Amino acid sequence: HEQVESLYPRPGWVELDPEVLWSQFVGVVKEAVQAAGLHMRQIAGLGISTQRATFITWHKRTGKPFHNFISWQDLRSIELVNSWNKSLLLKVVHVIFTVLHFLTGNDRYLAPSFLTFSTQQTSMKLSWVFKNIHEAEEAAKKNNCCFGTVDTWLLYRLTKGSVYATDYSNASATGVFEPFMKCWNPTLCNLLSIPMSIYPPVKDTSFNFGSADSEIFGVPIPIMAVVADQQSAMFGECCFHPGDVKLTMGTGCFWNVNTGEHLFASRRGLYPLIGWKIGEEVVYLTEGCMSDIGTAIKWAQDINLFTNVDETEKMARSIVDSQGVCFVPGFQVSVNDPYLCASFMGLKPSTTRNHLVRAILESVAFRNKQLYDIIVKKVRIPLQTIRADGGVSNNSFVMQMTSDLINKKIEKPANADMSSLGAAFLAGLASGFWTDKEQLKKLRRIEAVFEPQKDLEEYKPAMDIWLQAMKRSLHW
Repeated sequence: HEQVESLYPRPGWVELDPEVLWSQFVGVVKEAVQAAGLHMRQIAGLGISTQRATFITWHKRTGKPFHNFISWQDLRSIELVNSWNKSLLLKVVHVIFTVLHFLTGNDRYLAPSFLTFSTQQTSMKLSWVFKNIHEAEEAAKKNNCCFGTVDTWLLYRLTKGSVYATDYSNASATGVFEPFMKCWNPTLCNLLSIPMSIYPPVKDTSFNFGSADSEIFGVPIPIMAVVADQQSAMFGECCFHPGDVKLTMGTGCFWNVNTGEHLFASRRGLYPLIGWKIGEEVVYLTEGCMSDIGTAIKWAQDINLFTNVDETEKMARSIVDSQGVCFVPGFQVSVNDPYLCASFMGLKPSTTRNHLVRAILESVAFRNKQLYDIIVKKVRIPLQTIRADGGVSNNSFVMQMTSDLINKKIEKPANADMSSLGAAFLAGLASGFWTDKEQLKKLRRIEAVFEPQKDLEEYKPAMDIWLQAMKRSLHW
């Protein structure tokens, strides 16, 4: 798992260089094998876990990209999003699908009945590509344009163009894929004038995708799993049963609930996903997310609020409260309000760096509480174990405060990078290294368990002030 540096060519635009991403990926695989004291010949299979909804388009014949990767955090489609959300056509779509849902009772028609577009969705950014990049539009007309998320691009490069595919977990995270019907969404594509010819075939998550060309690693290595990072972390945490909950706190924060065979239609603040497909087994998830956790903490380090992330916990605990200082995250994008303004409020002459750091960490716990409450209200499945991972899960101040606020026990594994482990588990199952999920459960190692220690009422005054600060920061 390697972070590729983002590019910001214009305000609000977030891109990744496809060549840098490719070379870093190859380098990481080689380093990992070397660090394990192994030779490439000993590798039975490769599992790939990647960031979701970040995409690229390229020429089918030449393999040349039409643009850099456009990140899931990118805001270039904001004007399109706003005009579509206010459009009469979208209101007509709402009415049609509301009537269909009323007549049939089929949840499949529920999500389109209150469909609203956001800047995080791939659909609007794809629409932007075909409106603004002439070469992509022309190639699509001649059936020569390929669309791919990060996994599809890596598969394509690994196999020197012979494999063009994605898996169900990555496809379902684009917002252009119909999870009920398990196909690319023709209604949405017609609505947005996106050609259906651009999409790759969708394969199982744990599956033999083919082999990496022997020139790349010296030997051909079978690619045995392709999976989106949040679903991969869910699998790595062994959240295999309905009601199991995974909380990832990395660059963003993601709450995922295993809903088993039942796909919950999209509700405000929550999103339905395919967790993984292995043969006949299809597992669905419901997800709630916020985007700015790791970004905010890295920013605070960059401006020298602290030198080492490990210090933040000690700094936060060195004071009894944040002295009324609130931090509102919102550096890049909010699902509900792309104009949300990142801000500190309640600053005083007595405010120190410790208060600022504590306010940042408290904001993470408060957002966790908000998302958890939405999940409890909307997901009609009793919640079971809650397992946390990601870099911020190493911060016991955030973990303890979250446990207190939601009044639930939270487990933290010994290894915080669950996305990599999930990909390894899925590749191991496909290659026969493990035979079933029960074997994987035995490999789980819990490092810490956080149990509620304070009553929710103790946090109420601070959370009320923070909610007030959130309201002041909206629609900036």
